[in-house]
Amino acid sequence: AKAIIRADGTIVEGWIGGGCARGAVLKAAREAIADGQARFVSVQPEDMLAELGVSAGTEKEGVRFARNMCPSKGTMDVFIEPVLPAPGIVIFGSSPVAVALADIAPRFGYHVTVCAPGDEQDAFVAADARIDGFMLEPSATADRYLVVSTQGRGDEAALRAALSVPSTHVAFVGSRAKAEAVSAKLRDAGVDPERLAALKAPAGLDIGAITPDEIALSILSEIVLVRRGRQRQAAADRGAGS
Repeated sequence: AKAIIRADGTIVEGWIGGGCARGAVLKAAREAIADGQARFVSVQPEDMLAELGVSAGTEKEGVRFARNMCPSKGTMDVFIEPVLPAPGIVIFGSSPVAVALADIAPRFGYHVTVCAPGDEQDAFVAADARIDGFMLEPSATADRYLVVSTQGRGDEAALRAALSVPSTHVAFVGSRAKAEAVSAKLRDAGVDPERLAALKAPAGLDIGAITPDEIALSILSEIVLVRRGRQRQAAADRGAGS
């Protein structure tokens, strides 16, 4: 049996068995979609779980055990594989750092959107999507990382746009003093202080980067660190709750 399951636990198509297994499978599916990690669920009657020395909810050697409460006392092993959209990087601006970041990010599986004036977009050959200007719409994809790399050309407008939509991470390319000055203007203009407090500035890990390519590498490295860190935390939380 196979099934396609949405993030809310709705079965779009297919079948996963009766009510005996449904609850455990749907719970594991929701978790898999949330953290991007595959699951293996073994549904067994209580006496068989006891023979194995495990209880419902136990995870052992990559297998999560669940109890079959039905009179059938059957067993079922279910492999759950999350199929998720590529994580997105949205780059504001057309600076050399922006161009370098748009060039390397697709090689690591990121969907790249560039927000910049239309006449400044010719250099972005690797971008998956282009937006003329800085008006970014909210996305159904939660795994989205925003990088403002305008570097003096529309800093305030771009950062305001980046902070106005839900995202996992927002970073500003520029000095700490520059970021504080732009943030102060936005704070005075009524931008949510909590969103401003979450801004990462300067963008990127401190690897001593100097050239645009090196700075782009430091920014992408930070995004990878944030993304994988969230996944590890989700896995740790799952383990603590099992």
